[in-house]
Amino acid sequence: MIEQGTLLNFVGGTWQRADAREKIAVHNPATGEVITSAPLSEGAAVARAVEAAQKALPAWRRTPAGDRIQPLFRLKALLDAQFTEVAKLITQECGKTLGEAEGELRRGIENVEVASGIPSLMMGSNLEDIASGIDELMIRQPVGVVGVIAPFNFPGMIPLWFLPYAVACGNTLVLKPSEKTPMTMAKIFELAEQAGFPPGVLNLVHGGKDAVDALLDHPAVRAISFVGSTSVARYIYSRAAANGKRVQCQGGAKNPVIILPDADLEMTTKIVADSAFGCAGQRCLASSIAITVGDATPVFRQQISEVASARKVGYGLESGVEMGPVISPESRARIEGLIAAGVAAGATAVVDGRNAKIAGYEAGNFVRPTVLADVDPRSELARTEVFGPVLSLMRVDTVDDAIALVNSAAYGNQACLFTSSGSAARKFRYEAQVGNIGINVGVAAPMAYFPFSGWKESFFGDLHAQGRDAIDFYTEKKVVVERWPATWSRKF
Repeated sequence: MIEQGTLLNFVGGTWQRADAREKIAVHNPATGEVITSAPLSEGAAVARAVEAAQKALPAWRRTPAGDRIQPLFRLKALLDAQFTEVAKLITQECGKTLGEAEGELRRGIENVEVASGIPSLMMGSNLEDIASGIDELMIRQPVGVVGVIAPFNFPGMIPLWFLPYAVACGNTLVLKPSEKTPMTMAKIFELAEQAGFPPGVLNLVHGGKDAVDALLDHPAVRAISFVGSTSVARYIYSRAAANGKRVQCQGGAKNPVIILPDADLEMTTKIVADSAFGCAGQRCLASSIAITVGDATPVFRQQISEVASARKVGYGLESGVEMGPVISPESRARIEGLIAAGVAAGATAVVDGRNAKIAGYEAGNFVRPTVLADVDPRSELARTEVFGPVLSLMRVDTVDDAIALVNSAAYGNQACLFTSSGSAARKFRYEAQVGNIGINVGVAAPMAYFPFSGWKESFFGDLHAQGRDAIDFYTEKKVVVERWPATWSRKF
């Protein structure tokens, strides 16, 4: 997958040099060292990958569903066998701790497992005698060539939200990983090659915006799956839809947690800290706002500050490290700038993670856990997805006030409530205008057999990733109405 220090594309069953005038260095965000280089493939390289996928499509589409899932079974076994190696690669290029990388990879493997049930999941439906002697049935057929555009923060899991379902449904695929974290998916494509997918069914193209635009514009690409920021999601959704493609785009988030006075505050503090500071806050389900109700405020503020201050930050492959770096120097500067903007707008930096220095890793992109109290809900900090280890504290008087604050936000990815009241929990899940709800849970990440929901500015499209939504997204529904009069059969 690498030649002379530069990653190769995987097209039509072979590893190939990219047509690229430029390449980008891939850094270990904890050490600053260059791990490899990724080519910025141009439109011609994307076109070749799409052509390979087109060529493979007729035979793959005609392959029985029970046969299509056999390479998925083998891929799952290979991922299990090389689990630690792949997880370490995630840590090296993405920065998260090894435990977090293992959790990510396990969630990705779960999607391979669920997609392997496609002979049942892809079944249609039928009804005899919709009229006298006439039957009707609905069958599912693959949409064709699928494009996947993946983000940096979950380089193993998020591509596996899409890839297994797409190919199990009979589609072929072209995947562009993030140019910041391309090695994990290149490794997984090596395993997919060993798993025995026919040439052209799976294709990998490294690149940046030019490669993305080529996928969005190519007439043979019928569907696009994307995860990233809201601004990019809106761009991809509008451009791909304008070109007649079906699109699912997961965007950004600003996930609030509500803490009621009757919550178990010791348990709540630990869960919220793991949600806000896990993966250095670089996940779309990270808690970024904690809304305390009434008397919960002083106790939670003290406890979350203590936990944040004590969290061990460092290189994710070292024992005992609880949080790694953010992805790049640019991300660190942006996060620290948002912290400064919050303080300038009146917030109090109870725990200030700026200017972090980790002994032995001075070149790393570290921001320590940060807790900002008295954040104005109207401020830039309160409205902006920080995508870093920053938790903003707000206080309200009632659960109704808290729900109103949740519903006033532009985003709608996740919201969580901590309470011992079943009545409050039911009210919250009923009224909160978000797609993923957590009750005494800090990261309400759906299992692979449920859709990864998202509302408002957090999602563009109709069908989400994972579960039955994935089957609906990667298949076309065809309805057949048929009559076979007995008089016709007597002619033969």
